[in-house]
Amino acid sequence: MSSFQYSPSTQASVGLGLRREMLDEFCQQVPSAIDFFEVAPENWMTLGGKFARQFSQLTQEHRFFCHGLSLSIGSPEALDTQFVKNIKGFLDAHKIDIYSEHLSYCSGKGHMYDLMPIPFTDDAVIHTAKRIKQVEDILERPFILENVSFYAAPGAQMSEQEFVNAVLQEADCKLLLDVNNIYVNAINHQYDANDFLAAMPTDRIAYLHIAGHYQEDVDLMVDTHGADVIDPVWSLLQQCYQLHGVHPTLLERDFNIPKTEVLLNEINQIHQYQQLALEHSSALRKT
Repeated sequence: MSSFQYSPSTQASVGLGLRREMLDEFCQQVPSAIDFFEVAPENWMTLGGKFARQFSQLTQEHRFFCHGLSLSIGSPEALDTQFVKNIKGFLDAHKIDIYSEHLSYCSGKGHMYDLMPIPFTDDAVIHTAKRIKQVEDILERPFILENVSFYAAPGAQMSEQEFVNAVLQEADCKLLLDVNNIYVNAINHQYDANDFLAAMPTDRIAYLHIAGHYQEDVDLMVDTHGADVIDPVWSLLQQCYQLHGVHPTLLERDFNIPKTEVLLNEINQIHQYQQLALEHSSALRKT
């Protein structure tokens, strides 16, 4: 099984989600502050013509991660193995080793085009873990799971924190730790974000997401990826680096996308926090 090995230089790295409207600009020049790109394979693997040529140019010249949208890992229906094979073909063609997906589902008898929470139960842990291993066997790559934002927990027999850890343990897979999702869920479900962050298994973290969200009400946050990152989420990211070490970190921005020079403000802020965390860690080792 192929497995990308992180070195110290790649751990302290910052990425950006690639959108089609960025292709013309980035095929001319990618700012040095952007160390890698992330794409949803569903949005790219059927493209032809100019878009396909531009995308291939970028994947040949830059590091890419893939973050899926519609694998539906927790679905009660049979795994769509042909879809997984299509994903593998896309990853192979562009020499991409990193593939992550959401710890959720979006299909049953039909496709709901939304990320639904998997019931936090022992049966769901075992069911999801078996499907993860199926996917890994087809992809011949590690499978990385993201903790998701959710707005209801029907039939829960354990907490979100317990469920995430149980799936990671049962499937023996890696974690894409979304810092903004921790904050959003902590507000919506009234738990302590720092406690949840501390309970995540350091040795399973592959990389991180950070994003903005929309405040619907004082106690209702909606995970939109359509706004600037707010101060409490920045603080949680810094806490994450202190607790779990520095990991590759992706800035998600899916709409209301400003010009690149504006996005670079947040990208460079992540770089600064990574550098501060590394300096702090180095100082501790010397004492």
